[in-house]
Amino acid sequence: MTRKEQIAAMQKNIKSIDINGLNGRELRLKSNDPSYKREILLIYGHHASIERMYGFAELFADYGNVSLPDMPGFGGMDSFYAIGMKPTLDNYADYLASYIKLKYRNKKVTLVGMSLGFIFLTRMLQKYPELQNKVEFMVSLVGFTHYHDFAFSNRRRLKYIMFSYLGKSRIGTAIFKETALNPVVLKALYARTKNAKPKFENISKQEREDAMDMEIVLWRQEDTRTWLNTARLFLKINLCDIQIPMPVHHAYTDEDQYFDNQIVEQHMQVIYSDYIGHKIPKAGAHAPSVTADRKDAEPFVPLSLRKVLAKKGSKPSRKKAKK
Repeated sequence: MTRKEQIAAMQKNIKSIDINGLNGRELRLKSNDPSYKREILLIYGHHASIERMYGFAELFADYGNVSLPDMPGFGGMDSFYAIGMKPTLDNYADYLASYIKLKYRNKKVTLVGMSLGFIFLTRMLQKYPELQNKVEFMVSLVGFTHYHDFAFSNRRRLKYIMFSYLGKSRIGTAIFKETALNPVVLKALYARTKNAKPKFENISKQEREDAMDMEIVLWRQEDTRTWLNTARLFLKINLCDIQIPMPVHHAYTDEDQYFDNQIVEQHMQVIYSDYIGHKIPKAGAHAPSVTADRKDAEPFVPLSLRKVLAKKGSKPSRKKAKK
């Protein structure tokens, strides 16, 4: 299936949503196997959208009904600034709690968070412990919970934090968007930057062109101010103060350019009552291409994790959370 065919198929399953006054979209895929009644809520990470995560949604639909909503400020959805709020961790937790209460009133749900999306889901469960009994289990796709999880130096981290303060000002944000994120500039320079360079290596000319087109859409579609301020949020994150009495299934790769997996595991063990690691073989990077289809997404959901998803009728832990 070509990229255009993929997007055309995806559009048939997207509808508009309004959560707490925020307008966005939601992808809903029915289970590929009617015998799987599981409800799966898939939350994407930073610099992402429904389009970027569609391949993952198709894959998870092998194990249940999949919902993939936009997040405020990303994927073209209204930002928190549009309703006089800021993109804080608690506000994202509130948004997800509202979504779950609205969409899964009498159902249990399996939560899947990719990268930053896992942080949002974890904070939601900490802030709303009454929702823990609605969760069948939690899945992390290359997720993290603490700023010490980053593999790069403190100096580099602090440099990124200082850069993110452009988002404190509307003027600074506007200058950044209309200069560095100008489509012409992105086409000329983006593929050469330190973090983006690996995305464009070892792929064909057509794949590079498709990836660049998608990158431009992502950068122009998301709210730049939200992107900057959520970047600072996760560069300073620490969720180890409240425990969650349920297991976490964490998919990780040794080829992750951003995180030290041993430290990631230590912090997840502090938060969750049990940790089950699932190594991603030959991932090549923290995440697949921005134009990833189902085939590209498959390595990031390793066989051991798929076996867990394939089980029917598993139940969440009932232990009381510690604060």
